[in-house]
Amino acid sequence: MDAITQTTGREGHVGEVSNIGIVTVSDRASDGTYEDQGGPAILAFLNEAIASPCIVHYMCVPDVQATIESALIELADEIGCDVIVTTGGTGPTPRDVTPEATEAVLDRVLPGFGEQMRAISLKYVPTAILSRQLGGTRGASVIFNLPGRPKSIRETIDEIWQAVPYCVDLIGGPYIDTVDEVCKAFRPASARRR
Repeated sequence: MDAITQTTGREGHVGEVSNIGIVTVSDRASDGTYEDQGGPAILAFLNEAIASPCIVHYMCVPDVQATIESALIELADEIGCDVIVTTGGTGPTPRDVTPEATEAVLDRVLPGFGEQMRAISLKYVPTAILSRQLGGTRGASVIFNLPGRPKSIRETIDEIWQAVPYCVDLIGGPYIDTVDEVCKAFRPASARRR
């Protein structure tokens, strides 16, 4: 485990403590050739968007399928993360194996994650069709792949996260409250605490 960040939540939140995992997949970032920018971009979003308390677990691993799988399994099964977000390794190059590693550990694929992330990215770049991002569940964890560039991460997660808290609710996780001005989570009226 590379780092852990904990927040106490914002005043007036109606949520519960959640565990969130961030996995940066990059040969060069994991060996120190360059500083990871994807993981910190996800953390910045979480700090802005989540109102309830959360504990964030961060890992940076190389583009090796078995290593990525081990990281995801550790975060889901041993640490008990409610949400695990990866960044990097979703393109068509031979070293891009994040989707294969993710699919190998999922119990259920939720195709809407990949479909929506590509639709969002296509508004900005035509090469979004080359992305192989996906998402799904493993036990009580939601896992999904984000792009590697901070700008692309933010464009994508700002929209995708709207569905994540309710997905966590549906698989038995904690109630994750959000800051509506940053990212208003969608829940049916019967599932809202406000």
